Amino acid sequence: FFLGEKEAPFKRITTYQKCIRTNDLENVGRTPRHQTFFEMLGNFSFGDYFKEEAILFAWEFITEELKIPKERLWISVFQDDDESIKIWNEKAGVALDRIVRMGADSNFWSAGPTGSCGPCSEIYVDLGKDVGCREPDCKVGCDCDRFLEIWNLVFTEYNRLEDGSLEPLPKKNIDTGMGLERITSVIQNVESNFET
Repeated sequence: FFLGEKEAPFKRITTYQKCIRTNDLENVGRTPRHQTFFEMLGNFSFGDYFKEEAILFAWEFITEELKIPKERLWISVFQDDDESIKIWNEKAGVALDRIVRMGADSNFWSAGPTGSCGPCSEIYVDLGKDVGCREPDCKVGCDCDRFLEIWNLVFTEYNRLEDGSLEPLPKKNIDTGMGLERITSVIQNVESNFET
């Protein structure tokens, strides 16, 4: 659908995917947030809405429906994505000091070595100063468990070719993923996915 090879049955879709972890299996059992099997909630746009709507839909759901306090939330964006920073700051009202620019290794999502891809923006919950490394300069991007990523908003707008170059897709798309177990642990205020 993203590549434009087939027409999606709907322009807007929500999903509930049962997933088996493969790319970071070594983390299962070592962290409070990695499981062999997990369930991913998602919303997709196939050439319909794009960055602004995806960001505002996510922010409204997290802060108004789930009632997670805004002061606990942090945002990461792809380092070159000034547009998303502007939307998070000016439209969603997130302070600039709570928006962190990160590199392609964490904030540029790809389906594989070739194919659909694009910059992404992630929503994190600060679990508190008593969690993780406890260093005063700890922030999103630290390897400790203080900041829990709960939702990844992927702005799928490119096709990566065999030579590594990026070509624009025929339409700009949205692909998001929120871990059911992770968001449940936050809502239930427990320290681990395994305690939900």
